[in-house]
Amino acid sequence: MTSTVMIVDDDPVQRRLLEAMIRRFGYDAVVCEGGEAALARLESNQNVPIDLMILDLVMPDLDGMAVLGRMRERKIEIPVVVQTAHGSIEAVISAMRAGAADFVVKPVGAERLQVSIKNALRTGAMEDEIRTIKRTANGSMTFRDIVASSEEMARVIRLGERAAKSNIPVLIEGESGVGKELVARAIQGTSERRGKPFITVNCGALPENLVESILFGHEKGAFTGANEKHVGKFMEANGGTLFLDEIGELPLETQVKLLRAIQEGEIDPIGSKRSLKVDIRLISATNQNLIERVKAGLFREDLYYRLNVFPVFVPPLRVRRDEISALARRFLARFAAEEGKPRLRNIAPETLALLSRYDWPGNVRQLENAMFRAVVLADGDDLTVAEFPQIAAQVDGFDVRIPPVAMQAAAPVQREILRVEVRDPNVLALLDENGDVRKLEEMEAEIIRFALTHYRSQMSEMARKLGIGRSTLYRKMKDFGMEDGDHGSDNEMIGRRDTAAA
Repeated sequence: MTSTVMIVDDDPVQRRLLEAMIRRFGYDAVVCEGGEAALARLESNQNVPIDLMILDLVMPDLDGMAVLGRMRERKIEIPVVVQTAHGSIEAVISAMRAGAADFVVKPVGAERLQVSIKNALRTGAMEDEIRTIKRTANGSMTFRDIVASSEEMARVIRLGERAAKSNIPVLIEGESGVGKELVARAIQGTSERRGKPFITVNCGALPENLVESILFGHEKGAFTGANEKHVGKFMEANGGTLFLDEIGELPLETQVKLLRAIQEGEIDPIGSKRSLKVDIRLISATNQNLIERVKAGLFREDLYYRLNVFPVFVPPLRVRRDEISALARRFLARFAAEEGKPRLRNIAPETLALLSRYDWPGNVRQLENAMFRAVVLADGDDLTVAEFPQIAAQVDGFDVRIPPVAMQAAAPVQREILRVEVRDPNVLALLDENGDVRKLEEMEAEIIRFALTHYRSQMSEMARKLGIGRSTLYRKMKDFGMEDGDHGSDNEMIGRRDTAAA
């Protein structure tokens, strides 16, 4: 899915010109006639999100400065490129202080506008990622920080917002890597426990002999090796949220104590003579079918019904493909900054097409790792298909060309990926293997050979579609070494079809 740019201008001519340029750049366009309409569209629940706004500063109903002010009040955080007809320094400074990412002077040239849009999208993605990281660290992350342009994720957010209004136990279900922890953090960041501790425990990674101690704590000397007191994850999360990931992996003997802790609101540290009261919000997550584990005797039925009070299912990435491009841009912004590649600022359209068509069995986590690897490999300003060879090899229409390499004794064959390209048999290549433009004669011969096959050697039809006379067609075929006798005339072709029909 490509980026969507909103055009806000009261001049219909300017709107049409900008829309044409934006669509030519490869972006989707949404047009609004004024500031009020733009704000209403930004706050609507329509599925297609706005990635960038091009905003005219002078409009009759609500001018550009007022739109920027209201966007800041309502915490609508998308990059804005402002337009000014006069190039006033004062107006530009005011707009930039109000939150604009860039400005252009009417009438703006296509090249200047394209550069401005690319820079603003990249800056917006970077700022968005920085805000998400900060909010995640201080426990104030909300559902606005989650990429959710699909109806499936919109449902997740609606459920999460309802769950955040109470202290009800939540069970988040979904495949590995779909973002269950992000949903849990957003529930806390939207609730009254915002800013309080958010403690994560991966139940599948806990050593079996230390599970109880890690969760509930222990007193000094409670067992061999307990050289000091440990408060445990429940006490660390006191007042905030405890997130138990992969809850289905918890041992049965620990499940009993967990059930009591949830029901009574108190824990018994190992070696302690008294119980301790805890005030936590419990959110658990699993990538397994817990009811099947209950039937198999691997999970307590009473604990299952205690946890599964408010279930939320997070769908896999393959059923919400519209979000792939936005996620990819976020990861690009982060990794380009981390790897010191400020010039790497865009993802080529054919690369987005590749990423959108792949099924992503590892979901968002796999996409994140693939983007990290691509950023490390990239040498240019854009991420191309060549940076995703493993993905391209598994998607129809994309090909990985691997040259033969001489085998060495007692050593495996070394493969080198030279180029990844999109294959389309109906596309005429304009460049040769060295990257130079091909000769007209070569391309003309290739077109005629294609026409011979496409029109089944019907010379009159070929000449008409190619826009040349039949005599010219025969002459060119002779020059290119295509003997007309090998293909036959129209009458000969008709005769062959009649004979075959008989």
